[in-house]
Amino acid sequence: MSRSTTAYHHGNLGPALEDAALELLRTHGHATLSLREVARRAGVSHNAPYHHFGDRTALLKRLSERGMAELLDAMREERHATAGRDPQETAVRIGSTYVHYAAQHPERFRLIYDPEVCVPGSPSEAMAPLIGGVEALLAETTASLAPGAEPQIIAALTTAVWAAVHGLAELVVAGHISEAEARPALEALLTRP
Repeated sequence: MSRSTTAYHHGNLGPALEDAALELLRTHGHATLSLREVARRAGVSHNAPYHHFGDRTALLKRLSERGMAELLDAMREERHATAGRDPQETAVRIGSTYVHYAAQHPERFRLIYDPEVCVPGSPSEAMAPLIGGVEALLAETTASLAPGAEPQIIAALTTAVWAAVHGLAELVVAGHISEAEARPALEALLTRP
């Protein structure tokens, strides 16, 4: 039985399985991810993932939640790094962070938004606040671009900005444009008066 580069220690089976699954996700995508292969990669019995996660979908949901938490943390770090700067620059940098995460972790990004893993309108208990965090951060950023706008306008603009940024990220992940090409598009979108 092969062993993962991260040794499994009693008490941290979940993280060991998640790390093994992320390695497989990076190289093979989530469509073919199997709990048996995750167990093999983690160096544990083939039943261990079932005892911890229950089934493949539960593992994929956990990986999706972990990916969304990473994305949200990266966006929050960028917002913090740009505190007090021009709102348009902040918006471009936060959007660029979103696109960069997708470019660096394409399989995680795809998994986060896979409707079979994160069912639209019915996110998991752990995913709901993460999605809410991304929405709140984008709403705050969008509001700074349109001071004094009515709440419904901010909500509509937030949806439009998220759709545009997400669309650019999807184009980068699919290889239709480069990450470098996404930046000027974000600037054109978010810095016009």
